[in-house]
Amino acid sequence: MSNRLQHEKSPYLRQHKDNPVDWFPWGEEAFERAAAEEKPIFLSIGYSTCHWCHVMARESFEDREVAELLKGFVCVKVDREEHPEVDAVYMAFCQAMTGSGGWPLTVFLTPEKKPFFTGTYFPKTSRYGQTGLTELLTQISLLWRTDRKKLLEAGNQLTAHLRKQEEPAFNTPDRELLLHGYRLLSQSFDKSFGGFGSAPKFPTPHTLLFLMELYQREPLPGALHMAETTLKAMAAGGIFDQAAGGFSRYSTDERWLVPHFEKMLYDNALLLTAYSEAFRVTGNPFYKDIASRTADYLLSELAAPEGGFFCGQDADGGGVEGSHYLFTKEELLRLFGREDGSEFCRLYGITETGNFEGKNIPNRIGQTTGGWRADDPRLKALVQYRKTRMRLSLDDKILLSWNSLAILAFARAWQIFDSRPYLETAVATQKFLQKNMMDSEGRLLLRYCGGEAAHPGQLNDYAAYALALTELYRATFDIFYLEKAVHFARQMLELFEDSEKGGCFMTAHDAEELILRPKETYDGAIPSGNAVAAMVLTKLSFLTGEPFFREAADRQNRFLAGEARTYPAAHCFALLAMAESLYPHRELVCTGAGVPKELTVYLRKHPAQGLAVLFKSPENESRLSSVAPFTASYPVSERPVYYLCENGSCHAPVTDFGELGLS
Repeated sequence: MSNRLQHEKSPYLRQHKDNPVDWFPWGEEAFERAAAEEKPIFLSIGYSTCHWCHVMARESFEDREVAELLKGFVCVKVDREEHPEVDAVYMAFCQAMTGSGGWPLTVFLTPEKKPFFTGTYFPKTSRYGQTGLTELLTQISLLWRTDRKKLLEAGNQLTAHLRKQEEPAFNTPDRELLLHGYRLLSQSFDKSFGGFGSAPKFPTPHTLLFLMELYQREPLPGALHMAETTLKAMAAGGIFDQAAGGFSRYSTDERWLVPHFEKMLYDNALLLTAYSEAFRVTGNPFYKDIASRTADYLLSELAAPEGGFFCGQDADGGGVEGSHYLFTKEELLRLFGREDGSEFCRLYGITETGNFEGKNIPNRIGQTTGGWRADDPRLKALVQYRKTRMRLSLDDKILLSWNSLAILAFARAWQIFDSRPYLETAVATQKFLQKNMMDSEGRLLLRYCGGEAAHPGQLNDYAAYALALTELYRATFDIFYLEKAVHFARQMLELFEDSEKGGCFMTAHDAEELILRPKETYDGAIPSGNAVAAMVLTKLSFLTGEPFFREAADRQNRFLAGEARTYPAAHCFALLAMAESLYPHRELVCTGAGVPKELTVYLRKHPAQGLAVLFKSPENESRLSSVAPFTASYPVSERPVYYLCENGSCHAPVTDFGELGLS
């Protein structure tokens, strides 16, 4: 019989609907039941494409012996992508208690939501010194009945410690903070294979974007070298799907060979942006090829028929991690024929012995681009062959923040590559979000699934969506996008800003009260909501000229500079935002009947940073004057006129674009 999760929209929760465990979704019903029956809560947090979540489900949650032991608890399942705030709170507890974290996240709580024990994956029974779930459940049940005070004491102390917020250490952003971040990255840079630190290695494209930006601002060729080495190594490795394009979540080894095979929307959206920017900075067509194949993956595998993008694809095929992507040499020789097959195996590192559990992950590690073609028909044949295998499961949630990153990526790719389908994708995705992911009061919602939008939008949603809207404005000069960016940035500050200690909370002021109210500032797999908020506020301060946004951006950047002072390398997107204000900045207003071609050509070849561009026409002049009042006095004529301001000083208007002297 199915449990309560059968009524949920989340694919992850529905994966557990037939467990013998009496699961509750996160909500008051579970906590009220725990209080009424005086039971502890067993909280399990994961996501649908997580390999070890599947392992623990098969070993324990589908097992009747474990289900019987769990009757002593009220069991709650959480999809971390639907409730990132819940995940953030209890992950902080796990990291403080154990020194590490990850998924599945396993937490034991009181009915009042206070954690008292936590960990990640537990096997069903103890092995290799690792406590088994059955033993753990038995022990905690006994202590809950016989010595509850002792059980809760450590949890109470740790909760009190986590609740104790240090006084904010506001700091003035300066160039030295960015250079300190660069030096720290240089120290951890892997000179052989790119990336930072040891395995496992994560792509962290926002770090690479920061390095490329710094290279353009400072005489630091090492910054571009680190970015390029990493981008090339990732594209050569098994973390990049050599057949169909797109990147897996991370590499388990230093060479980027063996990935954790799930593919996520956020990684691929951010990497599309990074490879697009690498092409713009260097002109190397290799980066254009990888960007194009990443975009193709998003459009072919994650694009939802009704609009927007799904979350990701599973790591497992038929219950075996990575099986969809693995081949034997003989298998490929049969597929392509001996001659073509042998050449393919040489190009993609396919051997008799294999490079992963006796099979092969196609890769280009250690090879030059000689003989490699992005349009190799054998790659297409390999994709078709893979489709005859068990199809990977898909997490068909549509998340607002991740889709916003996709909008930004496709809008940027359109500007760089002049590929109209990219712009059409960005525009269509924004229309979908606007239509489906707002409530009746005009507030953003976090996820859409199965025809239903739900869960109040959080800081990441507002910040990423507003930033995507500014990028769409730059790509189209449609005043609608700038108006919406201003609207949601204002709403973001109203809902999330901490007026006392600075920065923005993860959840809104009227959100469900948890034991902690997270305020994340460091970058993880995606940039922190606070860093993205700083970026959008800074961009709007230049685009609108409004003191409201300039002051808000200053507050946010000072807060982040304080947070980043000890280890700025963990705050690269915040450093990107600060660079907008620290280095020379220009504002360009173009007036006329239509956007001049020479302007769009210029923007295609030059970075988005350091230049805010507004376009004023007879059709939009009143609306533009409303969001950017300083433009009200600029007259509009048929012929284009350019007004350039630089570092607080305005030049005389010109009608010839070349006279602006933009480099």
